[in-house]
Amino acid sequence: MSQTIRRKAPGVRKVAAQQGKARKAQAARARTGSALDAIMAWLPFTDEQLHRIFLALIFAAAIAIAWVVAVIAGVPTLATGQVAAVAAESGFAVRRVDVRGVNHLNELKVYEKVLGEKDQAMTVVDIDRLRADLLGLSWVEDARVSRQLPDTLVVDIVERRPHAVLRKPDKLVLIDATGHELESVSAARAKGKLVVSGPGAGQQVVALSALLDAAPALKPQVTEAEWVGNRRWNLKFGTGQVLALPEGDKTSANALMAFARLDGTNRLLGGKVAAFDMRAGDRIYFRVPGRVEDEAKAAAKAAAEKAAAKKAAKEAEAKAQEQT
Repeated sequence: MSQTIRRKAPGVRKVAAQQGKARKAQAARARTGSALDAIMAWLPFTDEQLHRIFLALIFAAAIAIAWVVAVIAGVPTLATGQVAAVAAESGFAVRRVDVRGVNHLNELKVYEKVLGEKDQAMTVVDIDRLRADLLGLSWVEDARVSRQLPDTLVVDIVERRPHAVLRKPDKLVLIDATGHELESVSAARAKGKLVVSGPGAGQQVVALSALLDAAPALKPQVTEAEWVGNRRWNLKFGTGQVLALPEGDKTSANALMAFARLDGTNRLLGGKVAAFDMRAGDRIYFRVPGRVEDEAKAAAKAAAEKAAAKKAAKEAEAKAQEQT
């Protein structure tokens, strides 16, 4: 004969106590959630930034675990490889390259340097070596390479600024203010830029800039500068006129300022004088096109007139003697 055993139903007080505990737990969870929301709202981060922070924390935890396991195994190389493997499997590998600051430089040259790291784990990317490789590009004055987790390398480029054109025997080369060569250019691209020429002119660009700064009014009118004999400058203006300056930084600057004052009072540029020579120091020489030829013609004419007059005088004297 079977017998059914019935459990005694919980009392009213016990049920009320259980419901009270449930309400307290729910209220505690609500307070905790509200407090956490308040803290998250107070933090100065966007949702995207917080997401990156959490990713970084997860990444760091995984790396730490892998490193500890490998170190316990007693193999440092294994530790590095294990860390890289964990990073790659966790999505922390190079998938994208973000290049910034490029204007004149061909971006493909930057990608050629960086894309060798594609699919590499972020932990094994040699940032310093990449920066050194980028600094080898002619247009790059400075570069910074950084990791943007989880999968992006960011390359910030600081370009050199084109300053002048160096005329070489076989080509024209764009250079910056220090004389650093950037790239070869056509005559069309060189138009409107200051052209420097002469052996060693590229190493004198800084000194040339200081010289031209001594006469601000003349500086924009100078179109070419020739470094002569590795010791002095010949300046060519937009008018086609040429100014020969003396040797020495201070001496040439003083001569250029003196020429600027003379031009301001006598309007030398744009006149008939083709060349000005200030190498003597205490005087300035002018060369006017055709002046030598005109003087030679005038001298020849004067000589011819003098000879004709002398001849006429002799003929007159001889005629007078015949009459007597």
